[in-house]
Amino acid sequence: MAARPIAVRFAPSPTGRLHMGNARPAVLNWLFARRHGGTLLLRHDDTDAERSRDEYIDAIEADLRWLGLAWDRRERQSGRLARYAEVLETLKASGHAYSAYETAEELSLKRKAQLNAGRPPLYDRAALRLTPAERAALEAKGRTPHWRLRLDHTDVAWADVIHGDMTIQSSTLSDPVLVREDGTPLYVFTSVVDDIDFAISHVIRGDEHLMNTVPQIQLFRVLGAPPPTFAHFALLVGKEGEKLSKRLGALSLADLHADGIEAMAIASYLARLGSSDPIEPRSDLQEVAAKFDLTHFGRAPAHFDPDDLRAHNAKVVHQLPYAAARDRIETLAVPNPEAFWLAVRGNLSRVADAAEWARVVTAPALSAPVEDATLVAKAAALLPLEPWNDATWSAWTGAVAGATGTRGRALFHPLRVALTGRDTGPEMKALLPLIGRERVLARLSRGT
Repeated sequence: MAARPIAVRFAPSPTGRLHMGNARPAVLNWLFARRHGGTLLLRHDDTDAERSRDEYIDAIEADLRWLGLAWDRRERQSGRLARYAEVLETLKASGHAYSAYETAEELSLKRKAQLNAGRPPLYDRAALRLTPAERAALEAKGRTPHWRLRLDHTDVAWADVIHGDMTIQSSTLSDPVLVREDGTPLYVFTSVVDDIDFAISHVIRGDEHLMNTVPQIQLFRVLGAPPPTFAHFALLVGKEGEKLSKRLGALSLADLHADGIEAMAIASYLARLGSSDPIEPRSDLQEVAAKFDLTHFGRAPAHFDPDDLRAHNAKVVHQLPYAAARDRIETLAVPNPEAFWLAVRGNLSRVADAAEWARVVTAPALSAPVEDATLVAKAAALLPLEPWNDATWSAWTGAVAGATGTRGRALFHPLRVALTGRDTGPEMKALLPLIGRERVLARLSRGT
């Protein structure tokens, strides 16, 4: 049998912005698709009319574009309700879907009673024992049924890419609700219909969905379709193992973007977090995709530390090509912005920090201490004429050393402080031509 074409999907619910937790499946699915020459479906799971918002759809898509994650097809489940209704009728006719009339309150009372009796809170299939007359009586009272999938109580087995061989007895689960009494189709149902219709080959999602796999595999088979390959990755937790659900609200991609975290830092961080591969700075997503391997991910929760992300961001900035920073650097009005970027990026934690070095380069004068007035005066007298290049610093300081006998830190540190007002920073051979002779002479003249 020929291999199925690789097709994956990212299926956000548009009830809020993307954050580190739900951006992770987007990154992993995109990388898997690109690694294997496949396609990515962006599917908005927006059947919850009360919570889904068009503005969140727009925001999610903006976040994905910022991350560099292009999709090959876009769908909204709200536009497929007729298709779900059609499939539900098929399941009704085959006896795999059945109506149930309990209210949410009645189901809650049943679960509490089961728990109090020390039994697992499973649906008791009471609806299957209703007579036609009892069903008619309930509907006469205004009860509208919800629809459940009648599970076949057998072992369900699959080979999970991350968890390995899995076998779960379906009798340990409740028959899942497919469609609510108000007609809203639910995740277990709609995902399977979509995965069949859009020929999804691999479902890559968090391991909170492991139990959903059992009814979904049965549903695939009932509908005459082969189940996709499943890969369930571990969820993110804090660095001490705490849940991130509340903290993630402050870690939306929009907030991280505003804080100066690079899209490539987030994508390359999430690409390896929870795997056996080291987290490495990268400047190109295709390079990340070329080495992406789902089998390297473990089953243990992935520990997320915002400080680690910030440190990783600094490494990404240190190798960020000028093209990725151009729009932001050109606003600083520095001479030769590309040379400026290449000179200062290794000393930045965020691209925005370049503004301070732009001030160092362009300010007419700096308030800086003069450590060795005699040395600085001699250096001013020996300052060569322009044009300057990256060899000027070496030639100039060599001349100053020859004239004064000063070497090492005693030579270089006073000049750096006089010219930049700082003890450390980018290489002076790169900064000197950017500062320019007029400003250099003005700063040196303070000590004469």
